[in-house]
Amino acid sequence: MLKYITLGIIQGLTEFFPVSSSGHLVIMQRILGVSGEEVALSAFLHLGTVCALLLFFFRDILRIFKEAKTIFLILVVTVITGVIGLAGKNFFESLFSRPRAVAYSLIVTGIILILTRKVKDPKREKVNLKDACLLGLTQAIAIIPGISRSGITISTLLFRKIDREVAFKFSFLASIPAILGANLLEIKKIELSLTPIWLAGFFASLLSGLLALFLLKRILQQAKFHYFGYYCIIVAIITLLFLK
Repeated sequence: MLKYITLGIIQGLTEFFPVSSSGHLVIMQRILGVSGEEVALSAFLHLGTVCALLLFFFRDILRIFKEAKTIFLILVVTVITGVIGLAGKNFFESLFSRPRAVAYSLIVTGIILILTRKVKDPKREKVNLKDACLLGLTQAIAIIPGISRSGITISTLLFRKIDREVAFKFSFLASIPAILGANLLEIKKIELSLTPIWLAGFFASLLSGLLALFLLKRILQQAKFHYFGYYCIIVAIITLLFLK
């Protein structure tokens, strides 16, 4: 059970910290010897982080239902991500058992995050259609394990000069339909594999996910987002040196 709790904690922290939860799960599953159920387990642990999102952004979600434009923009993001995700489903899934591919993707994530330090005081407070289209594309790219969804989407909005807090909120609110959709695709595997130790992993990912959201919001406000980039590159180098 300790293995699954560990994976749940890693999922919760890395899902929201911009360091790629899927990439860390691939690496840790290899280290802990959890094999043969990588995609289904990853999807199930994502359910814990979805619940964390729903709890953390509960008031924002209620407000969105009164904002037709925001709903439309989130729909645009979701459709673009969904089309690309379904088209490349087999390719994306094949990467979940390849730690070296994950390491190279982590390097890409790290470079993108480090580049955000060049963004000075973004002030734009409204997300437009072009922002949503770019977000849908980058969110789809983040299906690749090692490419951080939160990292690449928040970075995209920062590069577009979106205010840090707005980028934080919209990035995560737009991710909820995509994450739920990904889990629906894996629902059969989850039902077949559901056990008490998986539930322990679920609650671990829920609680650690809430903690990560609180911390990330503060880090973004302090303009220290790019520090995660150095971490990603260090993890990638260690992976390339010690895992095959």
